[in-house]
Amino acid sequence: MAGDDKRNNASGLKLSFPILGKNFAAAGEVSSRIKATLQKIGVAPQIIRRVAIVAYEAEMNIVIHADRGELTLTVQPDCIEVVAVDEGDGIADLDLAMQEGYSTAPDYIREMGFGAGMGLPNIKRCADEFVLRSKPGEGTTVYVRINLPG
Repeated sequence: MAGDDKRNNASGLKLSFPILGKNFAAAGEVSSRIKATLQKIGVAPQIIRRVAIVAYEAEMNIVIHADRGELTLTVQPDCIEVVAVDEGDGIADLDLAMQEGYSTAPDYIREMGFGAGMGLPNIKRCADEFVLRSKPGEGTTVYVRINLPG
């Protein structure tokens, strides 16, 4: 994907992926690339599954709800971090947004099979650490840490 930022330093691997809102043709590409990268470097399948779910749900939230955003993956010796930052409208009620089944996705998104209101709850379920920050008009940031065994 053009614009990927790859850094390999003493502390680990860092990849950044730009994501365009409403680009359903490319939706899921970032999470697929993350999964493939983790497989290549030998991450355990159960960890890859959790990271892939987090990345996919975060990517889809950007595609559905924002104009653009960026998803960053950082692999450290003790954990994997996923950070999704978007330039969307933000979330007015974080508690409501965390309820399974709650969605602000418009009907046309739901008709495509997206926007069921499980994204944020699924992300939290897969995370060892989960932080959600958002304000109306200021976009949203989702931080996830998944600990590695060891």
